[in-house]
Amino acid sequence: MLMKRGQRGLIRSTAMGMALTATVALPAFAFEEAPMLAEKVAANELPAVDDRLPSTPMVMETLDSIGEYGGTLRRAILGGGDQHNILRQIGTELLVRWSHDWSEVKPNIAESWTVSDDATTYTFKLREGMRWSDGEPFTADDIMFWYEVFMDDKLTPSKHPNYVDAGGPVQVSKIDATTVEFKFSQPNGLFIQNMAYGFGYYPVVYPKHYLSQFHEKYNSDIQALIDAEPAAADWVQLFNLKAGPMHTPLFWQNADRPTLHPWKTKNAYGSSDRVVAERNPYFWKVDEAGNQLPYVDQITWDQVEDPETILLKAFNGEIDYMARHIGRPSNLAALTDNKERGKYDFFGVGDIPSNQSILMFNLNNPDPIKNKIVNMVDFRKAVSHAVDRQEIVDLVYLGAGKPGQTAPHERSPVYNEKWVTQFTEFDPDAANALLDGIGLDQKDDDGYRLGPDGNRFTLVFLVADVFGFQYPDVMELVAEYAKDVGLDFQVRASDRSRLQEIASAGDHDAYIWNCGGGLADAYTNPDCYLPRGQAVFWAPKWAAWGVDNSKGIEPPESIKELFEAYRGVTTSGDTAVQEAALKDLIEKATSQLLTVGLVQSDGAYGVVRNNVRNYVDPMPIAGQLWTPAPYTSQVYFEGGANLP
Repeated sequence: MLMKRGQRGLIRSTAMGMALTATVALPAFAFEEAPMLAEKVAANELPAVDDRLPSTPMVMETLDSIGEYGGTLRRAILGGGDQHNILRQIGTELLVRWSHDWSEVKPNIAESWTVSDDATTYTFKLREGMRWSDGEPFTADDIMFWYEVFMDDKLTPSKHPNYVDAGGPVQVSKIDATTVEFKFSQPNGLFIQNMAYGFGYYPVVYPKHYLSQFHEKYNSDIQALIDAEPAAADWVQLFNLKAGPMHTPLFWQNADRPTLHPWKTKNAYGSSDRVVAERNPYFWKVDEAGNQLPYVDQITWDQVEDPETILLKAFNGEIDYMARHIGRPSNLAALTDNKERGKYDFFGVGDIPSNQSILMFNLNNPDPIKNKIVNMVDFRKAVSHAVDRQEIVDLVYLGAGKPGQTAPHERSPVYNEKWVTQFTEFDPDAANALLDGIGLDQKDDDGYRLGPDGNRFTLVFLVADVFGFQYPDVMELVAEYAKDVGLDFQVRASDRSRLQEIASAGDHDAYIWNCGGGLADAYTNPDCYLPRGQAVFWAPKWAAWGVDNSKGIEPPESIKELFEAYRGVTTSGDTAVQEAALKDLIEKATSQLLTVGLVQSDGAYGVVRNNVRNYVDPMPIAGQLWTPAPYTSQVYFEGGANLP
């Protein structure tokens, strides 16, 4: 049995928004390290642990007990676009982080920060002596290198909205080696919260000492590297291959890239049938007793072809901790039957998005006839009334969840029943009347409606089998409901990476996906209430315009009003003003039925081997809260091979 050691630690809590955070002195203890690292120190292959940690290491709270070193945490991953499987487990070390219960923002890479009274200027104090996984110093220069890449339109043609306001991109300045300033042209009351979500990663994943070799400004002999890389025609392509964003496969296909994460991948995602990540000897966090984290030596992902293989691995006791691809309602009975065989139990997943199964028509469709029709709100209302949501809940999700539109969940502080329930009545007669009313009143010999050009009006839905949401099964039913009212919905299966590539370019008719914004993240992740962000595939050209008015497609006034409403959320530090503005935004958005939501989730589940400790139950997840972050697996222990 593991003994719980005396918990000596520090508590750093910060109020959200305009808080000034203070750093508390570390408790006095001797730092300890994993045996595998101690062996390397003894062999003069590594500096001593005291020399590898920053002067003020982050002290990470443990939920269950102080852990023990060793073992492997085993997971599984699909081929193609399943890189979030890695990212969410080991890749969410940001300047700041949410507490494990998603109630407050805390220090992380930044040991403290200050906010100006007008919420325009944010100053972060980094931890002195922090190092990348290869031992090189991490300083403000690395953040400034990211900023240089960010401001270069060749390297970053699309700016993430976290770092842009109406006046343009944020201005980032180096104050000294461990202090950086982010300055906006107007108040940005949600910046700290946004930086604690997944896309806060950008400033802290660009090691200048490594990535500068792929930048023409810093390498006079860069042509030699271009010539050695078959996939790169110039230095821009070379840089993007080596410095791809962390939420894309490129990041995880470069195993040489130094990191600040608790583990570092040994091999590239997709290069073999197993991805292996080993502990980072320079990781900058310790537990309350001074033990350098992480506890687990390595994490592995066996690459498989389908979710069913992952399920079999769980039955066989080959999965230590995982909800992704497993926690679907249809699997629960079989997983329950095999609990003893696999030596696992269940943990809860608070997976409460605004909707887990959303029909997203491309409102920027390049086909002018399709674009005109899908932009008619009565068309979207007709589709909404044509769908039998309760049947989807019963047949696909086995009764888990409830019919609903894309809107904040009933557990959200801004819940409004009208937003969730409007246009959800299963009423094919109403659907037919609406479709007739917008001019789709002629049909061909097979009973399908004709467009204004006299041809059958057909929409192709892209679908990927991800998240355990069973989108192919849902779309099979939706296509039948559509047929019953004369609409031809074709379903095309795709892997996630291909789907997102097509949808990002706007070369699609429609697809089915989910959206955050169901709980507290409605403030910072309103991407289904207005076209904002890099993942708004229902209106990618409007989203591009929203970032830079010279790009994309200028939206109609009704959409511009959404951008203006959201400015009321982001430009104030007053929570009452933010709440009123958010409600105004969602009222305007839901009245337009921008997307057609089908099912709101009751939450999900995952499986965890019986000896794994220090995991959150229920695990919070929604939108850009990339779970199991903010309480990441660096504190899990006694998994894998240690189980008898």
